[in-house]
Amino acid sequence: MRTATLGPAERTAALEAMAERELDVLVVGGGVVGAGTALDAVTRGLSTGIVEARDWASGTSSRSSKLIHGGLRYLEMLDFALVREALKERGLLLERLAPHLVKPVPFLYPLRHQGWERVYAGSGVALYDAMSVSSGHGRGLPVHRHLSRKGALRVAPCLRKDALTGALQYYDAQMDDARFVLTLVRTAASYGAHAAGRARVTGFLREGERVVGARVQDVETGGEYVVRAKQIVNATGVWTDDTQALIGERGQFHVRASKGIHLVVPKDRIHSATGLILRTEKSVLFVIPWGRHWIIGTTDTDWDLDKAHPAASSADIDYLLERVNTVLATPLSRDDVQGVYAGLRPLLAGESDATSKLSREHTVAHPVPGLVVVAGGKYTTYRVMAKDAVDEAVHGLDQRVAPCVTEDTPLIGAEGYRALWNARARIAARTGLHVVRVEHLLNRYGSLAEELLALIAEDPSLGEPLAAADDYLRAEVVYAASHEGARHLDDVLTRRTRVSIETFDRGTLSAREAAGLMAPVLGWDEGQIEREVEHYEKRVEAERESQRQPDDLTADAARLGAPDIVPI
Repeated sequence: MRTATLGPAERTAALEAMAERELDVLVVGGGVVGAGTALDAVTRGLSTGIVEARDWASGTSSRSSKLIHGGLRYLEMLDFALVREALKERGLLLERLAPHLVKPVPFLYPLRHQGWERVYAGSGVALYDAMSVSSGHGRGLPVHRHLSRKGALRVAPCLRKDALTGALQYYDAQMDDARFVLTLVRTAASYGAHAAGRARVTGFLREGERVVGARVQDVETGGEYVVRAKQIVNATGVWTDDTQALIGERGQFHVRASKGIHLVVPKDRIHSATGLILRTEKSVLFVIPWGRHWIIGTTDTDWDLDKAHPAASSADIDYLLERVNTVLATPLSRDDVQGVYAGLRPLLAGESDATSKLSREHTVAHPVPGLVVVAGGKYTTYRVMAKDAVDEAVHGLDQRVAPCVTEDTPLIGAEGYRALWNARARIAARTGLHVVRVEHLLNRYGSLAEELLALIAEDPSLGEPLAAADDYLRAEVVYAASHEGARHLDDVLTRRTRVSIETFDRGTLSAREAAGLMAPVLGWDEGQIEREVEHYEKRVEAERESQRQPDDLTADAARLGAPDIVPI
């Protein structure tokens, strides 16, 4: 299998190919569900296209808690089927589908009460582990363990002694959500799917009642394409209702947006060898290890303002700091916050007024012939959602179609990853990179790290780190533009890398260097470099300003002060 490149030329070729002949399936939406749907469809032998109005994973799928988990709290809601399904998917990703991207992560759950709480919580975690093993894909993670207060403080010295009587430690998994989606898209493209980011569906084509295609606008050039398809899958998450409105039909269900914000703080602000999970009055709060940082989240509040750029308000930030500080011996302050990001969960509406009680389960519908809608769900179960969406689309195809094979289809970079990991010291000696740099590349690109090492061999300066964000190599910026579909500076600093949330300057000090590296690949002149840098700086300032506002309305208005990047 060839490894697909999502460069500028490939993007243009994909749009032209989609317009040239009728597809079996066109997927609208480049988040995790859309990308998973494209992969499912193309690996069944269907001619497949996928379009995304902005950058890959630019919505919900780059702004999650970065967890692949069964949803321990859903056990308390007695939603055993959802937990069992998610645990199976977690195991598949860890063991077979994406071991280079999905990694185990430990969590400590502090106990506040003597006796009964240990029995109650311990039973839940034991059931969680048992369900994981019974799925057939859970043997790769350590089982939970009970800790005394002294034992808990040994692994998490950051905790206040009066904040716990003991603890439970268990394991889940995590990934870089945007990188995972990008890998899904590239995997689908490697099997023959046509993939184009920054390509917006502006309307649907109808023949009588049936939807037979879509009008697609190239956001970068303004060009228009007519893409015909036997089946179209609407996988646009929180934009589901907006996309449905393009056909003038009321949907069979509605999707409601719930805002969740996360804080990023440096590793040295919380002294712990494990993540934390804390119960709040509304939900749960995670403190998640993230390289040289911690991610703290999340909130769960209704949001009916701008969907493209949800804003975190000062009240949101204070809420998370206040909750996490109830257990920390050394409290965090606003000065400790390196990064903040806000995302929207697509929840199926109509079940409860409280967003935290809305369904995380998904629904697939066929509202009119030729159009399938998939919505809701959890990031972890994207593959099941994709399978169900394609199964539904297949009902509308007048042909025999193979069953889903994604359970046995590793993502690109997975094959050979473990062998390269074992050889990382040798690779470091061969390339002259420190072994830590080699490990970094392997855990972000898997066996595709060899492509970045080839760039560095050709130009050794690309083996140097970014001056103001030294977790990332200069080669990664070039590769993002040449191979990973990055069209703008924002794509690289917020999604291909995480510089925007992992540095106190939010990436502004890296902007000019990164833009200079992208320019030769994308054909930018000095004027475009200046526009990219200026836009990025304005985006960061608008986000900072929104985070100083007291509520959602004022935060949203401040965030909208920075317009989207002007197309090239």
